[in-house]
Amino acid sequence: MDATSNPAKATPKSLRTRARILDAAMSLFAEVGYHAATNAVIAEAANLTRGAMLYHFATREELVEAAVAHIELQRARLLEQAGAAPPAPGVDAAEHAVDVYWALLHETPFVAFAELEAAARTDAMLRERLASAQNAFDHAQVGGDRFGALVQAGADPRFQASRDLGRFMLEGLARGSMTYDVEARRERLLAIVKRAVRVLNRKGDIQDLWGD
Repeated sequence: MDATSNPAKATPKSLRTRARILDAAMSLFAEVGYHAATNAVIAEAANLTRGAMLYHFATREELVEAAVAHIELQRARLLEQAGAAPPAPGVDAAEHAVDVYWALLHETPFVAFAELEAAARTDAMLRERLASAQNAFDHAQVGGDRFGALVQAGADPRFQASRDLGRFMLEGLARGSMTYDVEARRERLLAIVKRAVRVLNRKGDIQDLWGD
């Protein structure tokens, strides 16, 4: 239930408490995982009694629905801030976008959302509540104007493919597990992602993905 549908839960104090719960949920999803971050654990992290927690979120479903919306809002804000900051002079816009999105993927809202996506594979309730946020992010944030502002690329299929390539390779790299030479291997892959995006965007004379 949204706080706006219940006037008693829309007071400044209640809204602050609700925000504290959702911030705690986001942090715990990122730190200990979706399943370990039970409602009771989240209540304790937010310094609330069980009764106070139940007042704001009577069920796991209510909490998850509100948490997904909260996390998505935080992701959108971070992405919007990143898109508003132009690359430094002499820095290619596509390479700047790769660096920016790679950094964002390690911010708490992005880590928390990735955890929810992983957990949703075997949790139908969570999967259902994530669907609209995933769709909104794909269309309005990364697939559209905000990530496009980072790369300054066009909207045709070639440029969309360059954005998708960069996005999904970075997301996979962020979630992958390397066990040796982690920093060197990661840096090589990031360089290849940048080159691949520039090739698709037809920027410069880069044709080979492996730089000497």
